Amino acid sequence: MKNIVLLIGLFVSTLGFAQKISKLYEETHKSVVLIRTVRFEVMGATNVKSMFSSEGVGSGFVISKEGEIITAAHVVHTADYLTVVFSDGEEVPAKVACSYPFSDLAVIKLSKPKSTPMTVVKIGDSDKVKIGDQIFVIGAPYGLERSLSVGYISGRYGGKKHGNDLIPELFQTDAPINEGSSGSPMFNMKGEVVGIVSFILGYSKGFQALTFTATSNSARHLLNGRHGVWTGIDIYVVSGFLAEIMNLPQRSGLLVQNVAANSLGERIGLRGGFQTITLEGKEILVGGDIILAIADIAFTSEDNLVKAWQNMQALKKGDSLTFRILRKGKVMQLRGIIP
Repeated sequence: MKNIVLLIGLFVSTLGFAQKISKLYEETHKSVVLIRTVRFEVMGATNVKSMFSSEGVGSGFVISKEGEIITAAHVVHTADYLTVVFSDGEEVPAKVACSYPFSDLAVIKLSKPKSTPMTVVKIGDSDKVKIGDQIFVIGAPYGLERSLSVGYISGRYGGKKHGNDLIPELFQTDAPINEGSSGSPMFNMKGEVVGIVSFILGYSKGFQALTFTATSNSARHLLNGRHGVWTGIDIYVVSGFLAEIMNLPQRSGLLVQNVAANSLGERIGLRGGFQTITLEGKEILVGGDIILAIADIAFTSEDNLVKAWQNMQALKKGDSLTFRILRKGKVMQLRGIIP
């Protein structure tokens, strides 16, 4: 009899939890969007963009009635075109407002108003989240819109400052999350966003991939009230033996992989790679520019990379910026104006 009572109690408790999750999902899912991206690839050695394009998908969530949306930087940072798909099926073009690839956080903004009102999320205080707390994630795994995952907070890491930039504090969660859910909101049991899905650590037989999310307070610190310079540049750090092979005039530099349309990188005139090679098991694009310095800060150390990034973010509209690059064996200067 005692066991039957315990089983009934467990059933009622589980049913109550499921009903609560269902109610919270109904209250929050309309604030979650699907983000479709298109990036045109450079083919051949002519550096002319061909008609070949690659498409990507990610998720995000609405943070203002003006059409601002938070997502993961790697979803949108080098995209040539963005389209936001809402829960009612309406599709609206968007553009990157600011992107912080080091922190994998970005804000995009609708290029034109949505025809009907948007649902804005509530941002929670991630400092109050504890390991073991229940959470749920609404995203688009493999493009399946507004898919629900439920789990627990299983770890908390980072949160240290590097200069003036915050290295994001991360939550680890056991909620099952797959490709296409990058940028998804992670909600607490009050329906408040406390995390933004960032990356997943590998799949293998015998264990489930680990999912990490930037905390809401990290995002708030980094994104609130900041102009943010969107470079639109995807880079690969060249150093050591590879720097010698490429005849760099210094110990390291940044090999440009891709440059997004309408970004600062394109305005300045940077060129991405056009030939794929495999290096230490990783595919990279070669043939593009190698950035040696920005505003006379040479990329000879990690500290200089962070310093150059910080200086860039402090620039205002109309300020000028100089890149020193290596292109086809020649060192040259490129200058641009912050849009």
